[in-house]
Amino acid sequence: MGLKLSSSVFWAVLMWLIVAIGVVCGNSERDALSALRGSLSDPDNVLESWDPNLVNPCTWFHITCNQDNHVTRVDLGSSNLSGHLVPDLAKLEHLQYLELYRNNIQGGIPAELGNLKSLISLDLYSNNITGTIPPELGKLKSLVFLRLNYNQLSGRIPRELTKIPTLKVVDVSCNNLCGTIPISGAFEHIPLENFENNPRLEGPELLGLASYDTNCS
Repeated sequence: MGLKLSSSVFWAVLMWLIVAIGVVCGNSERDALSALRGSLSDPDNVLESWDPNLVNPCTWFHITCNQDNHVTRVDLGSSNLSGHLVPDLAKLEHLQYLELYRNNIQGGIPAELGNLKSLISLDLYSNNITGTIPPELGKLKSLVFLRLNYNQLSGRIPRELTKIPTLKVVDVSCNNLCGTIPISGAFEHIPLENFENNPRLEGPELLGLASYDTNCS
């Protein structure tokens, strides 16, 4: 009898822990997305379903989750949103796609986005994002698509990005970047048109012959 009772208690505690962990994860992801919503102006009510009173954000429109109820996609392209990105997005540990293209996002790219280890696609093109490209993005070892074109980014192209083994598509055209174009690692096969219309950006770097921060002073 005692053994049977102990077994029942064990399974009850185990189930409670599983539920508790799920709630904590759900709260963390919900809080991150609520922080993003709070930083954005949404005149078309695209984010109307983002109810902060719901523990699980997987029921929200424009959010995709995996079978474990972790957020894997945020799809808010062409949504007439304005505002800025928030460091809280780094709490979305399972995020694979962050799609915020063709909006009016301003401010900088949070360095904390470099902690999104599962991220495959970072699409922030056609906004009004300013500041520099954070070198921390070089930590995104699963990244395949990096599209930052048609913004107001300045500064150098971080060489940390050349170390991303999975990176296939990079587009930083139509910004105000300076220095030279990387040609090593992941950048070896990126077409030159993906760097065009950066008035202070020089051609492909000549290793040992030109500083990579040319025209950045």
